[in-house]
Amino acid sequence: MVPADRRDRTEYFVDLAHSGGAQDGELVSAEPLPARRYGPPHLKIVERFGSPEAPGAISLLSIAAFDIPHVFPAAALAEAAAATPIGPAGRSDLRDFELVTIDGSDARDFDDAVWAERDPDPGNPDGWHLIVAIADVAAYVTPGSALDGEAQLRGNSVYLPDRVVPMLPEALSNGLCSLKPAEDRACLAAHLWIDGEGRKRRHTFERATMRSAARLTYEALQVMRDGAEKLSIARERLDALYGAFAALDKARIARGALALDLIEYRVLLDTAGVPAAVEPRKRLDSHKLIEEFMILANVAAAEELEAKRRPSLYRVHDAPDPDRLDALRLALADIDVPGLALAKGQVLRPELFNRVLARVAGRPEAQVVNDLVLRAQAQAVYSPANIGHFGLALRRYAHFTSPIRRYADLLVHRALLGDGLPAEELDEIGKHVSATERRATAAERSALDRYRARLLGNRIGETFAGRVNGVARFGLFVTLNDSGADGLLPIASLPPDFYRFDATKMRLSGRHSRRSFGLGDALAVRLVEADAIGGRLIFRLDDEPLVRPRFAPRRRGRTGRRR
Repeated sequence: MVPADRRDRTEYFVDLAHSGGAQDGELVSAEPLPARRYGPPHLKIVERFGSPEAPGAISLLSIAAFDIPHVFPAAALAEAAAATPIGPAGRSDLRDFELVTIDGSDARDFDDAVWAERDPDPGNPDGWHLIVAIADVAAYVTPGSALDGEAQLRGNSVYLPDRVVPMLPEALSNGLCSLKPAEDRACLAAHLWIDGEGRKRRHTFERATMRSAARLTYEALQVMRDGAEKLSIARERLDALYGAFAALDKARIARGALALDLIEYRVLLDTAGVPAAVEPRKRLDSHKLIEEFMILANVAAAEELEAKRRPSLYRVHDAPDPDRLDALRLALADIDVPGLALAKGQVLRPELFNRVLARVAGRPEAQVVNDLVLRAQAQAVYSPANIGHFGLALRRYAHFTSPIRRYADLLVHRALLGDGLPAEELDEIGKHVSATERRATAAERSALDRYRARLLGNRIGETFAGRVNGVARFGLFVTLNDSGADGLLPIASLPPDFYRFDATKMRLSGRHSRRSFGLGDALAVRLVEADAIGGRLIFRLDDEPLVRPRFAPRRRGRTGRRR
């Protein structure tokens, strides 16, 4: 059995008695057998996933490789199946408000809906009244239940190109908790009032019943905003949503939130589930609108919890580590763009990074610089100790808006409703859900890399435009411009020379040719290997032959020394 992770060079053997009927070339999952005194390790196959070319095989491989729980226990499924709709008794009635959900076209669950109007308060003439209504998952998933235990174990949903590994069973995540159009749903609603500059004046929370007026996609909302004659919601409501967004955007700029411009990619599948292409996701104002509405609701949730002195999980983001900042300064200094220097001695704020990002906006080096700035940042985590959110430039921030897919949000809902946990328990849960979030991100990235490698497997020998996004002693990491695929250009495939690795400047320099390679450099590379199982690509420079020519040894003098 050959490991999917090519970094594992161990040879594993499977006896026929432990093969489970698996055939050559199948993807399988295995567990180790007791070690033998002599010989290589032996394994027992415990699960078969079929051919690597089969639709869905890549996602199954990522689920197994990262040990993601994907089978619900019978008790949790039974609780979800027994759940019934929650009526409006004892709740505020928001069914007459034209609340709408706005998500991607491939979204599987809808846990947030939005609405806005001009603030009728004469004391706030340019202000807005917003409603952010979130599925009331806490009404269905109660502490100590089988559903709660499984949701905590999973920590979050995992989104792969062809499926979702949900945190909650489908009867809830896609059913009673999903804010589907024209269906009554229990929600926890945040009423938010802002002024014309986007500053929050006040907020209230309430349990309510709502009925979504429409399920909109980001693309459809943008088309409507750009002047389409056919509207899914009233023009007045559409204008109010964008009017409130414009005010919130002013506030974001004023407080200096980190303005990273990162490209996200998605896999396009055909009707059979076979990957057809990988393309960048378009970044629209409709995406930003929802982001700003959600951020405002999250801030209000954190402030409400703090005001009531109720322990809960905050979403915290520390300032960058000084060592990472020093590495970023050196890397930026080596990129051939004027004005990228990151000054020392200044108070560390996100706007310092924004000045650097503004310098490269619209330039070919922009993506590399955005990636470098991102790598310099600390990892955002969940914690009951509030240290603020550096990237968003916010003193208080808690995740409130996605309880269907994040356990931390469910805990915030419970705390708002007076059913929270003590800080000691929250500390351990915060560490756990932060780890499951990192695991999900790694699995999603791994699946995307494998899909890219599979698509590029038919293009061996072709030349691609790319840029250096990493430098190591053993070669260059190159990102292709069109698909965002990353691959290795080994040092052995560079023009023959002795290369010196400069770890401070992140550069490989040839001693004799004087040719050097560093971050952000544009290269034309030829694809020589695409490993769909490992998600690995290998490149060579386009001006180098696929087979390196041999060089005759130097002649020796009479003393035997090389001339």
